[in-house]
Amino acid sequence: MTDIFGLQGKVALIVGGGQGMGESSARYLAEAGCDVAIADIDADRARRVADLVAGMGRRSVAIVGDALKDGPAMVAEARRELGGLDRLVTIVGQALFKPTLEFTPEDWDSDQNRNLRYAFFTAQAFAKGLIAEEKPGAMVCICSVSGMQAAVQHVSYGAAKAGLISMVRTLGVEWAPYGIRVNGVAPGSIITPRIPDTPERAQQTRDSLIPMRRRGGTDEIGRAVLFLCSDLASYVTGHALPVDGGWMAANILLPNLPPGEVGA
Repeated sequence: MTDIFGLQGKVALIVGGGQGMGESSARYLAEAGCDVAIADIDADRARRVADLVAGMGRRSVAIVGDALKDGPAMVAEARRELGGLDRLVTIVGQALFKPTLEFTPEDWDSDQNRNLRYAFFTAQAFAKGLIAEEKPGAMVCICSVSGMQAAVQHVSYGAAKAGLISMVRTLGVEWAPYGIRVNGVAPGSIITPRIPDTPERAQQTRDSLIPMRRRGGTDEIGRAVLFLCSDLASYVTGHALPVDGGWMAANILLPNLPPGEVGA
């Protein structure tokens, strides 16, 4: 079969690859022919997904560390262990939910660090390596629909994800002359290990205004990551793709969903 993805023999690093969206992204990239480095703060999670990738016939390595501090080091280790690096996917992110009037400076800084700051310096290290080697590449950041509209009771997360989307645009433009594409995936309400489905959540989703009347799955994020990493998206850069069941297209707020329903 023709390699329509153009990923045979490429090397990817997934930061936050030990579960959920990261694991799904790893599987799809491996199926398309990528060797995949799995970086995670949890050693058992990283090794499990690395073993899964190896079981699919691709090279893999588990990298253990804190992405908020170790992003550039993770890039260097993946490049060293797998003999190069062509693709980067940043998954790590989390939201603090509380009324806006109760946010502290520490709350604000925490959400900025774990959703925006680490992604920039990890991306910077990735791009520097590619430019030094005069190689093209692609990066995908997990953003959020909360960065595209009001982020009710998670203001600092929404601001960080809006910043991440702006970063994607800027890096996409600045790095395009080097052949480096930068895009984002903006999830809506996604079933993840940290935010599993429950009968209550499922009913609330059906009663909500999400046009598709269901929460998404991590594989639906993984497939979007695969697309943006692949040659199918060879003329796409600087964009954040909503994967949200029609949420943003309908231009709606969903005040009845429980906290933690959006983003990554």
